[in-house]
Amino acid sequence: MSDPVPSGQTVLVGPRVEIRLVEVAGRAGQSVPRELVVHPGSVAILPLTDEGKMVLIRNWRFTVGRELWELPAGTLEKGEDPQVCAARELREETGYTARTFRKLGELLIAPAISTERMHAYLATGLTWVGQELDAAERIESEVLTLERVRHMLLAGQIEDGKTIAVLSLYLLGEDR
Repeated sequence: MSDPVPSGQTVLVGPRVEIRLVEVAGRAGQSVPRELVVHPGSVAILPLTDEGKMVLIRNWRFTVGRELWELPAGTLEKGEDPQVCAARELREETGYTARTFRKLGELLIAPAISTERMHAYLATGLTWVGQELDAAERIESEVLTLERVRHMLLAGQIEDGKTIAVLSLYLLGEDR
């Protein structure tokens, strides 16, 4: 699914995103300025071992100055198939490859400010091959039981929004 992207004045073009100033019609028809992050889309992967355990990562995030528990994820390259991106990011960040990928759904990450659409996948049939981190990444992967992940969610130890959303999609759909 592709959503229309509002036009506006481009104020920054970075390696991954573009930032635009756009005019939005208000309730009374007035013009209201807004910032818009134009994003190529992304993926998040829930890796599940044959024993039913989940692979999460501890990812250092400079934006908050600390490590966060997350699912592996990444940004789509221009024109890239989301499942191809999911396979790449799984290998790079966790060190695992997967035999199968099943789409769990799609999420609008921050629709008030960004066009980012995230494709969520369940990855199974995992094989360890070793991480291939980018130079700026500080990531460690860890295999956790489902009970531990549930406890972490309920205790507020997982704060990353995409991770909470994708885990919820999976956990709520377990009975299917």
